[in-house]
Amino acid sequence: MKKLFLIIFCTLLVSVGYGQRFIGSLIVGANVSQVEGDDVRGYKKPGAVGGASVMVALDKKMQWFMTVELLYTQKGSRSAGTRAFDTTNYAPAMFLDVNRNVDFHPSAKYKCRLDLDYVEVPVLFHFEDWHSGCAIGLGVAWGRLVRAQEWYNGFKRNTSIYSGTYRTSDWSILADLKFMIYKGLKLEFRFQYSLRPIRNFVIEYSNVAQSTEYKKQYHNMFSVRLVYSFNEKFVENTRENKHGQRQGVKWIRKTDIYND
Repeated sequence: MKKLFLIIFCTLLVSVGYGQRFIGSLIVGANVSQVEGDDVRGYKKPGAVGGASVMVALDKKMQWFMTVELLYTQKGSRSAGTRAFDTTNYAPAMFLDVNRNVDFHPSAKYKCRLDLDYVEVPVLFHFEDWHSGCAIGLGVAWGRLVRAQEWYNGFKRNTSIYSGTYRTSDWSILADLKFMIYKGLKLEFRFQYSLRPIRNFVIEYSNVAQSTEYKKQYHNMFSVRLVYSFNEKFVENTRENKHGQRQGVKWIRKTDIYND
């Protein structure tokens, strides 16, 4: 499925039509994330995001774009506080995979922590108002899990990319908003949510009354990013530009419309 996804969009990149431009960008930013369904609430897990992207103009005015990105992004969840109990004396099934060789530390910094790092390929369609420099985009992303580790109540669990605890592939939907700061430098805000569970979590409470709890867990993330496009050309937004009469940003992307 992921190979078909990449082939389709690579084909679109090659066949976008006559006279259209590729705009390359570098991306760096920060994430705040949570995992919905893990009982650790709030966007308390910080992470980094970085990579590169290619934008392809889909019209002559260069207002509609398709954007393909390649990113390294850190997700997960975190809950600060002291430990509630020692799992060596409390052992429902959810604690059976803890690493017993790691000592329990009741004063450790994190009560619960999950680190999941992905290499991601987002594909978005953007509409940009070149008078204001603002752009809005919607799209989907495929991610491959490349790093996984987890702590629960003071113990490190046996979670890794090979343990099968979390899906190695993640599909998500995303939306973003970009603002031009200066020429090719933009500030971007993005929201991203998993389309399918990253984990189907089953808890069997065997030491209490016999009961089973089923939970589906999803990534939920906000990002703030700086995007720098290194091969765009701009003209000053003056009254001499017939398409730049109304007030807007100082610089407007140079397009073929100035030859009309």
